[in-house]
Amino acid sequence: MEPDKFAMEPERYELREAPAYHFSLDRREFFYATAAGVLISVTIPATAQRGAIEGRIRKEADGTVTVFTGKVEEGQGPRTEIAMAVAEEMRIPLDKVHVVMADTDLTPNDGITAGSRTTPGTIPSVREAAARLASPDKPTLTPPAEWKVLGKPQTRLNAGGVVTGEHKYPSDITRPEMLYGCILRPPAYGATLAALEPPKLPGVVVVRDGEFAGCAAPTSYEARKALQVLGAAAQWKTAEHPSSDVLFEYLRTHARDNPRGTTGAGVEEALVKSKRRLKATYTTAYVQHAPMEPRAAVAEWKDGRLTVWTGTSNPFSVRDQLAQTFRLKTDQVRVIVPDMGGGFGGKHTGEAAIEAARLAKEAGKPVKVRWTRAEEFMWAYFRPAALIDVEAGLDDAGNLTAWDFTNYNSGGAALDTPYRISPKQTRFVQCEAPLRQGSYRALASTANNFARESFMDEMAASAGKDPLAFRLAHLDNVRIRDVLTAAAQKFGWEERRKNRREGRGIGLSCGTEKNSVVAACAEVEVDRKTGMPRLVEICQAFECGPVLNPLGLRSQVEGCILMGLGAALREEIQFENGLLKNGRFGGYRVTRFRDVPKVDVVLLDRKDSEPVGAGETPIIAVAPAMANAVFDSTGVRVRSLPIRVPAS
Repeated sequence: MEPDKFAMEPERYELREAPAYHFSLDRREFFYATAAGVLISVTIPATAQRGAIEGRIRKEADGTVTVFTGKVEEGQGPRTEIAMAVAEEMRIPLDKVHVVMADTDLTPNDGITAGSRTTPGTIPSVREAAARLASPDKPTLTPPAEWKVLGKPQTRLNAGGVVTGEHKYPSDITRPEMLYGCILRPPAYGATLAALEPPKLPGVVVVRDGEFAGCAAPTSYEARKALQVLGAAAQWKTAEHPSSDVLFEYLRTHARDNPRGTTGAGVEEALVKSKRRLKATYTTAYVQHAPMEPRAAVAEWKDGRLTVWTGTSNPFSVRDQLAQTFRLKTDQVRVIVPDMGGGFGGKHTGEAAIEAARLAKEAGKPVKVRWTRAEEFMWAYFRPAALIDVEAGLDDAGNLTAWDFTNYNSGGAALDTPYRISPKQTRFVQCEAPLRQGSYRALASTANNFARESFMDEMAASAGKDPLAFRLAHLDNVRIRDVLTAAAQKFGWEERRKNRREGRGIGLSCGTEKNSVVAACAEVEVDRKTGMPRLVEICQAFECGPVLNPLGLRSQVEGCILMGLGAALREEIQFENGLLKNGRFGGYRVTRFRDVPKVDVVLLDRKDSEPVGAGETPIIAVAPAMANAVFDSTGVRVRSLPIRVPAS
């Protein structure tokens, strides 16, 4: 199986900046490296990952079937969906299918679990392999009209183990004689280790290797106590670091001269000739992924091989990182990813795996490294902050005549507008970011859609038109029109516009990303004393081709809505003097139960099309629909996230 194209082209959907440890060579490693010419295989050619597609599936003697995939289960449901695909094509009960995932010794390299690629990329390959195994002479995929397993709601296969605690997450893994490791972190962003004489501590393994310093002990308590001693002995060189109070000015002044996107001829001329010309700037804050399970890894060296159990969405890349770091061949490294406790794009890298492996190498015993919540907040990468400039024009009839859209820093996902506008230009400008940044659920499309859909409402108001009618008048994309119409009808848009509730406002938005489409209608109430908005109700329509597991898909949409609600309401990383000001859940407020609104999800099932990704796109419509509803309620335009409304 060839790795997903998104695994081969990560720059298309993520900005990733991973720290690298440069460990020194010991005498044996130095001899090996110079003798062998340091031949390290960092990436695997696509051809090396191919082979008989039937190798994905194995019939067992007991009548069960085992299917192998390099994808990772982090809560989004691929384990269940893959089993459903095999059961469908082989005409066997679902409980006869066993799925082995994310083990670099056993599974094919299906690429990174990201970019909503499992359903459109891996599922077809699994179905084809199952069909060939069931009928080698003439394999054909079961058409949707004949589905018996796919298309039916199915709960998570290992839900019982998750509920009872039987399932072991990466942070639960233990090995015989295992030690617990802790890593010495800098006191602030940009600080470097100037001097450290590692103290000798009875029963504790202490390591200083370049910028890396850490310790391992028989218990996590002893390891933390040893880390305090280690920290007291360290001397650091600090560096200046900007504050979040000046974040967006910083991004604008640290923009690079390499914009990417489309440059439309005649945009400025068309803007000048427009009857009305509007311009606005939108911003979105840095946000943290805040998964339920922080980074964790257990590393074990045995007979010249390194095995690591860790939580990552990118097991084969982490294997390559480990091989490169420790000057090994890739077949000397095995990475195993148990079903993990969330990632949301935040676990593409292998820091904890490398840290555990370095300590284990020194200790001669397995070592577990579990990041604390404070470490996860500060040292994991963030969703990039965004600064977005938008300008557009209208003619006498209230039609869009020109479009100019520039995103600074957050990325090019969903950068182009789906609306019929000509001429237009869209650009993404990279910046020297003050914080480490990387992938997040839907990445830049959250910011780009927030700015575009908020500005479309501003344009509709300037044209004197209903926001729904204004969008439909400029939409040729039938799929977006369908979800927008479905959401508006279910929500009762026209009736609610005529009969607004006292103190409440309604708003809508739509968009497309990862080739799926979404639209949302929201009702918001604003506390006039505090300026804090409350999402009262949201109706979201979503379409991603044929629905393979309705229950799983609905869960993904609902999860996206609640995650998007957090970033719209309160989530915002604050920093000053190289330190986080709110790096804990007490100060960084993710969505609480009391924030949950009435949620109505409409799934459009397109059995006549190919399946596309579903785990990300539903998040992009939440914030702009809320922002537009806030304006409808208060008359105040929202141009930043999290939403801020002046208190009265």
